[in-house]
Amino acid sequence: MAKVHEALKPIQWLIGRWESVTATGRYPTIKDFSYNEILKFESLGQPLLNYEANSRHPVSGAPMHLERGFLRIKPGTNQVAFMVAHNFGLVVLEEGEATEQGLKLASKSIDRMSFGKDPAVKAVVKRYHLNADGTLEIQTDMETDNTPMTNHLNVVYKRCD
Repeated sequence: MAKVHEALKPIQWLIGRWESVTATGRYPTIKDFSYNEILKFESLGQPLLNYEANSRHPVSGAPMHLERGFLRIKPGTNQVAFMVAHNFGLVVLEEGEATEQGLKLASKSIDRMSFGKDPAVKAVVKRYHLNADGTLEIQTDMETDNTPMTNHLNVVYKRCD
């Protein structure tokens, strides 16, 4: 395992493998759903974390969603930038701030492949919180062409490494 870069101290609590305990999704335009997800935040000794998320159907185990990206911190600050590519053709740059036990991020730019499915995602807000029991809670809100900013995903993870 690589040494953790000094700049990562405000977010080093994220490093590791996280498995969902509960993961639910809802949105006004779709049927409510649940899923299983594994997140990995890995340090390679740079002032950033490599990130991957793999979601699976809770019954069949079939792959549902994949994400890859990088969570970078501005050295000497709590400012973070999260670049994430989604397997359905969306690329999101989120920026925000790290606290001792959390992250708050908002999309700065969103782009998608020209033949992406409508409606288009217009904005995303994410809140990460490390709970007192050691679980990680992530809430994701989303705005599309058709729907104002609305809660979309709520997940609680346990550390698995």
